[in-house]
Amino acid sequence: MRWKSSVLVLTMAALLAGCTVNETLETVDLSQVKDKVDHPLSPKILADMQAKGMERNSPIAIRIFKEEGVLEIWKAKTDNRFEKIKEYAICAWSGRLGPKMKEGDRQAPEGFYPLSPQHLNPNSKYYLAINTGFPNRYDSANGRNGTNLMIHGACSSAGCYSMTDEQILEIYAFARDAFKGGQQTIQLQAFPFRMTAENMARHRASPHFEFWQMLKAGYDNFEVTKRPPEVAVCGKKYVFNQQVEGGKGMNAGAACPPMSTPPALEMALNSYNKTYQMAYDKALKKLGDKVWYDPTEAERKAIVADQRKGHDLAYAPTGSALKAGKLVSLEDAEKIQTAQSAAPTSAPAAIARMAAAKPNQSTPAPANAQPPQQTAAVAVAAAPGAATAPQQGTPAAVPVPQPNPLTATTDTTTPAQETAQAEKKPFWKFWQTQ
Repeated sequence: MRWKSSVLVLTMAALLAGCTVNETLETVDLSQVKDKVDHPLSPKILADMQAKGMERNSPIAIRIFKEEGVLEIWKAKTDNRFEKIKEYAICAWSGRLGPKMKEGDRQAPEGFYPLSPQHLNPNSKYYLAINTGFPNRYDSANGRNGTNLMIHGACSSAGCYSMTDEQILEIYAFARDAFKGGQQTIQLQAFPFRMTAENMARHRASPHFEFWQMLKAGYDNFEVTKRPPEVAVCGKKYVFNQQVEGGKGMNAGAACPPMSTPPALEMALNSYNKTYQMAYDKALKKLGDKVWYDPTEAERKAIVADQRKGHDLAYAPTGSALKAGKLVSLEDAEKIQTAQSAAPTSAPAAIARMAAAKPNQSTPAPANAQPPQQTAAVAVAAAPGAATAPQQGTPAAVPVPQPNPLTATTDTTTPAQETAQAEKKPFWKFWQTQ
């Protein structure tokens, strides 16, 4: 019976830490960790990598979903596609759904961020930390600002994604090993939620909806290719996996140059989008006049108040936005958004856009969603019926890039280097050779 008691104690400890069963985080006695910076991944994780066809030091990508409260580690396999190797329950994130706009707003970043070895902080007062790289070129071009936005331990957030110390020990190790293997930049993808048809329809009243449509194009590219997309910024917008005509560079604040999506990728995205559109229309009919109320941080904290017991005062889990939120009527949504006048986009504009989405039709694309020369990889985000579909919507013959992901570039250039991008071998050239 002694072993049963031990199992019970460990299970209770995991619940208090805000962990979930699917996390399968092995118990680590941090007092016995002599070198947290070089602490190895567990034998179980290494065995899982081998079973999935992953090398220990192969590249990774990090995906964050705020509403679900999840951080995922995706890792490259020997066939150069990425697969999820680990999932963690985020212990705390501050603010609400939506991007970070300015210093002090307590918002956690949303977008695509290239992380270099310099973003690892082994001396963080929050055990270990990885800087998110906010603001990136998109943020800067749109006047967004803020500093020291991290993924770190200690389960306490003021604009960061905070994990438990045991979780960040593993996450840091994944990044460290990938950099040791030669990966130059790790792509961090931070989303408000999984960008499925159902979730997009549920959040169609949000003042951030147009921004999320743009993020969704990158989400869709990853879902189709299972590789981090080539990210660039022009016209103050994200663009993904684009072939620029004439070898021109991109300037974050200037108009986008003529560009196109590689034909094979465009075909795969179009097929994916058709399945998504059917799912979106079905979701609208099911929702009727209901839209989602996004809970405040205080409302999320209230549902997990008991998890603070036994911890110091700084330990502050924030709880699930899915559990604290709710569906409300259009009328109630209008009242709530009017009352919350601090929203970056005016409530009347958001409600007018949402009200246009009748239960039996899709929301029309905003008139200024994307420049006309941007094709599937970008323009697919211009309508809420943009391409997040079930896997069955993806053709079996989606082309797979053959070169090792270590050679794939990411959008890491400074504004002064933007015009020199022609020397790089971007992601789309790998498709072009198939």
